[in-house]
Amino acid sequence: MDWLQPMRIFVSVVQNGSLSSAGRQLGLSPASVSRHISALEAGLGCRLINRSSRKLTLTEAGALYFDKVEQILHQIADANESVAELQTVPRGTLRVHSRMLVGHLIVIPALPGFLARHPDLKVDLLLSNHTVDLVERNIDIDIRIGKLVDSSLVGKRLAKSERWLCAAPAYLDTRPAIASPADLTRHNCLTYRISVGQTVWRFIDDGATMQEVPVAGSLQSDNGLALLNATLAGLGIALMPDWAVRDALAEGRLRRLLPHFRVSHIEFDNGVYAVYQRSHTSAKVRAFIDFLEATFAQRRDAAGTLRTQPTSLPPSTGSTTPVTNTASSDAR
Repeated sequence: MDWLQPMRIFVSVVQNGSLSSAGRQLGLSPASVSRHISALEAGLGCRLINRSSRKLTLTEAGALYFDKVEQILHQIADANESVAELQTVPRGTLRVHSRMLVGHLIVIPALPGFLARHPDLKVDLLLSNHTVDLVERNIDIDIRIGKLVDSSLVGKRLAKSERWLCAAPAYLDTRPAIASPADLTRHNCLTYRISVGQTVWRFIDDGATMQEVPVAGSLQSDNGLALLNATLAGLGIALMPDWAVRDALAEGRLRRLLPHFRVSHIEFDNGVYAVYQRSHTSAKVRAFIDFLEATFAQRRDAAGTLRTQPTSLPPSTGSTTPVTNTASSDAR
């Protein structure tokens, strides 16, 4: 039998002192209330209420059952209220996955400000360069780079991004000049591990002609931060997100190579996106997406280019604007 409705009716009868009063409260007839109580007693195999023409009294079993059931119904009501509050007040645990480089350079430095604004929230942050299944891993938000291929997810673009070819002056000053993509075959190229086999960098010139150049070097890694640090140390040439090297280029610690080409090692959509399940629009998810948007926005300069260093503190955020399925799947 369906226990919950008869339990609610039984508690209402005890609290109101009569079948008719309980019926008025619940919108049921006294006969319907009586049938539910009888069905409950039959299911339990004992009498709960002694009925007379003048009043109702609880049996010993009824008194025990009332105490237990009343607590259960309170717990159910509390559970329902707690879930409802999750839709309006950011609280609970927010599980976030991010690609390593954007996680280390942008997300992690911003997290203390986010948590300070939302003391009822806890963030469980996972960093990797592997594509994760949001449902299987119970991830609320995934910060990715590249096109969204799963139509069941929603993506919000946080920033545009291009890949730039960079090296430190200490490396370039002692190596052959680089005038064309083909010259890279004579250089130590620090490559991102995508799969087993030859690494290829793809170049598109102003005339939209694409050429592929096989590259190799003394370091390969699936960690963008490791490649960035090795490049800054003068080990070789790397293909990095523009936002990760813009400050180092401005400071002269790196030089950009072949700036008239667009270059990538997989796809040419390298934007940064926040991705989440369509059904996950709780207050904590909305608050974090708002915060990510503010964090990335205050790192963009007047020309719209992204930097890892903020130009101002992120503003307070309210509810997020609607997002569309426009983005992101693969990321470094």
